[in-house]
Amino acid sequence: MKLSEWAERQGIHYMTAWRWWKAGKLPVPAYQSPSGSIIVQFPDSLSGRAVIYARVSSHDQRPDLDRQIARVARWATREGLQVAEVVAEVGAGLNGKRAKLQRLLADPQATTIMVEHQDRLARFGVEYLAAALAAQGRRIVAVEEGETTNDLVDDMVEVLTSFCARLYGRRGARNRAMRAVTATKDRVA
Repeated sequence: MKLSEWAERQGIHYMTAWRWWKAGKLPVPAYQSPSGSIIVQFPDSLSGRAVIYARVSSHDQRPDLDRQIARVARWATREGLQVAEVVAEVGAGLNGKRAKLQRLLADPQATTIMVEHQDRLARFGVEYLAAALAAQGRRIVAVEEGETTNDLVDDMVEVLTSFCARLYGRRGARNRAMRAVTATKDRVA
């Protein structure tokens, strides 16, 4: 396939892929045809495992995990991808210490990571994750596109999500501390 098509599939700008090829750093084999086109020797189906990653923010949302997994599995079946593993996790999208996601990202055999929406993987920086994985010949596939196509709106939603998570996180921590203090006072009295 042409370099431009490969770059689009990987979520990389064409000029970035071209610079990688020019510098000899393209993570897949490629050659220049007599017409000048750069041809990437990259199979449509990656060797390795396709993994579904689903995440919800709280235990109250556990039923949504099954819905996410089912939706992504249906999509994978339509696309002819065989799912090797399903990773489901409960944790905030802003939490950088999600053990199951870290294990998945560190596994070089997990070549295709499928998620329902990009924000299920991380609230911020999914583009950086995708670029890092693409450099290893791996990819992230978001089954459903975001609700908006406006980058500015997406950025504002991410910022507001961050602020709300901090606010609600502090309030939740304060409430848990107050309940613990109250329970301790009740036991002592």
